[in-house]
Amino acid sequence: MSQIFLDEVGKILSPQYILVNDQDKTPYLTDWRKRYTGKALAVLLPANAVEVAAIVKLCAKTNTAVVPQGGHTGFCGGATPDNSGKQVVLNLKRMNQIREIDVANQTISLEAGCILQSIQDKTAEQGFLFPLSLGAEGSCMIGGNLATNAGGTNVLRYGNTRDLCLGLEVVTAQGEIWNGMKGLRKDNTGYDLRDLFVGSEGTLGIITAAVMKLYPLPISQWTTLVATQDIASTIALLNLFQQRATSLLTGFEMMTHESLALNEKHFPNMANPLKGNPPYTILIELSDHESEAHVKQLLESILEEAFESGLISDAVIASNLSQANSFWHMREHITLAQAQEGANLKHDITIPLSSLDRFIQETDKLMRAKYPGIRIINFGHLGDGNLHYNIAPPEGSDFKAFNLANEKPVHELVYAQVELCNGSISAEHGVGQLKLDGLRAHKGEVAHELMKAVKRALDPQNILNPHKVVSI
Repeated sequence: MSQIFLDEVGKILSPQYILVNDQDKTPYLTDWRKRYTGKALAVLLPANAVEVAAIVKLCAKTNTAVVPQGGHTGFCGGATPDNSGKQVVLNLKRMNQIREIDVANQTISLEAGCILQSIQDKTAEQGFLFPLSLGAEGSCMIGGNLATNAGGTNVLRYGNTRDLCLGLEVVTAQGEIWNGMKGLRKDNTGYDLRDLFVGSEGTLGIITAAVMKLYPLPISQWTTLVATQDIASTIALLNLFQQRATSLLTGFEMMTHESLALNEKHFPNMANPLKGNPPYTILIELSDHESEAHVKQLLESILEEAFESGLISDAVIASNLSQANSFWHMREHITLAQAQEGANLKHDITIPLSSLDRFIQETDKLMRAKYPGIRIINFGHLGDGNLHYNIAPPEGSDFKAFNLANEKPVHELVYAQVELCNGSISAEHGVGQLKLDGLRAHKGEVAHELMKAVKRALDPQNILNPHKVVSI
């Protein structure tokens, strides 16, 4: 059957786009964190939706499972095949055309393989902002961003990827092409199929193109780092900025003392400019279409009020674009510093802002009592309640041994606290295979059964990314 499949797929794709040699397949078989490595019958590189549809139709005919893949930057193993060697990887990197920038409608129509940074650059040339921004933007692809409903640093103002999407083109599990590429902001005609496929991680259909929102490019942007002593003050500071700056507030990122200490250890040129490396360093950004002077005056006014009320103890306003970028690089390099240090036990969670102080205090206390000497690398998009609450073993410990012995109980402790605070075990990284087993308990039986029913209805053969998100 394997050879029959390869012979048939050879009628769809040219030989150079059918990778069957181990050396050629290897780059597509291990996830970014190097946590999961699989095997594949072949890695296929289609150039358009018609080729994707033909491949999926062949997969349905031969009962061959297909794993859709974009930039392969996910954290949950959602784009990695299993170890059977019978699945095919469908990488969409050749599908990288921007079909149209509609100036009047303020939308961009583009294919799933477009690199996020290239989208940002292309739209900026036209005077528009494409606000999705995350650490992997130099290599992640918009199809993967949509499939995982990626978040990033601008969710506070512009929402997740789902909120930026107006229309989709999707290949179904039967190899049909659904054309929903309408750039409409109002379309009240029954079930919202778009929202069904966004965030489904390739388990319900394969996203091949999308229509996304654009925004006018801000002409003024001001960035500051401020020091707070605790989470209660930090949330009060967020509320102050939301009240005073409203929609001008586009970034509110939190970094703890431990996360920045790890950063400086591996990247000495990224020392915290705030005095004494405070308990919490908050990165705040305002952007607008008003004059530079207007936004700066507003920022300074809010910071002055925060000083007077005791919410902050220090602040540094970026004096130029280079310094503003250096502030953001501090935030973005924490993940890289963790990778340099060793594999952390990661948690991508969301907590209601009203419960955030309680969650951090109680979880920190429980974690340090159970695992003396551990380092809690806690940072994230505090403006929307998304924490990257990661655990590293004590200095000098064997990372592999610690993680092997403690991964399960550490996850159970953190996720139990998440449930107590009515939060989510996955904020922006998705479920993939990493959180597959924990999803039922988190979602509840009714929600889990509804998800399985949707999967069975749209993919009855279970050929689209099986054993990811939900198993049937």
